Amino acid sequence: MNRSADWLHQAHSDLDLAAVSAAAGHHEWACFACHQAVEKALKALHLHHGQQAWGHGLGRSWRELPPVVGAALSEALSDLEDRLRILDALYIPTRYPDSLPDGAPSDHFGRLQSDDAQRHARSIVDAITTALA
Repeated sequence: MNRSADWLHQAHSDLDLAAVSAAAGHHEWACFACHQAVEKALKALHLHHGQQAWGHGLGRSWRELPPVVGAALSEALSDLEDRLRILDALYIPTRYPDSLPDGAPSDHFGRLQSDDAQRHARSIVDAITTALA
């Protein structure tokens, strides 16, 4: 059974959570939710094309798509690889204090970071949604 629609649905839910978290001042969690949304949208794209995606690296997930699919996504969204790099950098430090020189993640992430993460994640999830339509 192809569950790509379920994964894409959850990606949109994670984007909604990012907005709620940011509005509540939990910018670190909003940033992480953005990473999760894109990870799940990419998994949906893999599943749609009969592939499994493993791991949490967004750039790697994109590179492991069938070449024509990855190229089409890159063509549909300018600076895709750089957007994925920005979001990949949010995977660990948004959650673990020992990944930062001092303080908790909540001390290091603010509105500008979560706004940026939401903008990039939304554009990628929207492009994948269009590709799956």
